[in-house]
Amino acid sequence: MSRTGTAGTGDTVGTLTLRPLDPLKDAGLLHSWVTHPKAAYWMMQDAKPEDVEREYMAVAASEHHHAYLGLHDGRPAFLMEKYDPRYIELAGLYEPEPGDVGMHFLVAPTDRPVHGFTRAVITAVMEELFADPGTRRVVVEPDVTNTAVHALNEAVGFVPEREIEKPEKRALLSFCTREHFSQKRGPATRGVSA
Repeated sequence: MSRTGTAGTGDTVGTLTLRPLDPLKDAGLLHSWVTHPKAAYWMMQDAKPEDVEREYMAVAASEHHHAYLGLHDGRPAFLMEKYDPRYIELAGLYEPEPGDVGMHFLVAPTDRPVHGFTRAVITAVMEELFADPGTRRVVVEPDVTNTAVHALNEAVGFVPEREIEKPEKRALLSFCTREHFSQKRGPATRGVSA
């Protein structure tokens, strides 16, 4: 995937690309991201580097869960995970439909934030997921208290359905169809292209 992201102002935020995550090579970098205070909702605050490596080795070994390192102008800047909600994260918690794809994303902490960057990242992630013609809906289950991500999700077309109880959190189950995403892309994100 290679996309040129734009902020809501029309200013370019740069080129966003994805590559498969290498759990051995990338674990140290990911450790610094997932243990940062801004990543509290990732629930790995107390993880050791070997815990992060073990977690992403398990993801790499799964046929139902995939992780990608997102690059901003060639530098690591975000993490994307996609999963099959029939088997991972949401198994037994809702009635999956054909074409459902689960998604998580995490933007790396930075001392120099770029206005509109997180919106460009989630837009590029959604475009990547919908590039697969088999994807009909993207499913997310963020913590109910994560109001910032709820607003961001709604901005790209997610519609909250209901709260669900997961073993690790109370989550807001939300869905984004291809149609809802297309409607929300509008002028603010139309510059995100392949």
